[in-house]
Amino acid sequence: MDKTQNNKAWFLVLPVLVLVAFSAVIPLMTVVNYAFNDTFGNNQFFWAGLEWFDEMIHSSRLHEALGRQILFSAIILAIEVPLGIFVALNMPKKGFWSSFVLVVMSLPLLIPFNVVGTIWQIFGRTDIGLLGHTLAALGIDYNYTADVLDAWITVVVMDVWHWTSLVALLCYAGLQSIPQAYYQAAKIDQASRWAVFRYIELPKMSGVLLIAVLLRFMDSFMIYTEPFVVTGGGPGNATTFLSIDLVKMAVGQFDLGPAAAFSLMYFLVILLVSWVFYTVMTNMDRSASDIPEEL
Repeated sequence: MDKTQNNKAWFLVLPVLVLVAFSAVIPLMTVVNYAFNDTFGNNQFFWAGLEWFDEMIHSSRLHEALGRQILFSAIILAIEVPLGIFVALNMPKKGFWSSFVLVVMSLPLLIPFNVVGTIWQIFGRTDIGLLGHTLAALGIDYNYTADVLDAWITVVVMDVWHWTSLVALLCYAGLQSIPQAYYQAAKIDQASRWAVFRYIELPKMSGVLLIAVLLRFMDSFMIYTEPFVVTGGGPGNATTFLSIDLVKMAVGQFDLGPAAAFSLMYFLVILLVSWVFYTVMTNMDRSASDIPEEL
């Protein structure tokens, strides 16, 4: 018996499609238009082809910003992922203190990006900031506005303070899903703490770790507000990451064609690296063996 297909449900999806079109597709098409054309205003466009893309590919400015961005993301992942796992392993599993720690860990994630930058901008000042004044009192020459190393340390520590909680909370959720029977079996087998982590906890956290790494990579690769508020991209161009350089090019210099080509290349790099991360970590998860009989 043939059933009549009901397509009325598509009307429920239509508002979402319209919203996505206005919020994503139409702006993207505008960027694509500027990337392949040149304009002198008054909505008069002249075909430029791949000129802007060629200019950006051979731009030393883009290469330097990309190098700084990759270095920053690598440092962030190398610190926040192990630190988040360590914090999650030592968080209370139940009771009042469990709820208390979860609330405290969530607080940095609730602070807006510009407020985070302002907090650390004031915190690091030697005249009124607690950190800067304390370091100056200890005889440490600290100035994030003039010294490249100080600027990088400040930006990295700021991001670690802001986002490690996300990794820790995701790992904590993965740990909470592990049945107690696994721990009881490990205790009977007299497994070491490292064996429990290696063969029980880490495999069960692999799924949430994949999400954590992807989220932190994409966020760190697109970071803009916090370092811009703290250092403005300085000293010099030391903390001018891709997003800051893109805004300077589009808004400060009003080079819309190169900025549009830059933004498309930026988007493709994030998409490509995220796909590589996802593919590699998914294959690792699939090839991971189950908990062995002997720990």
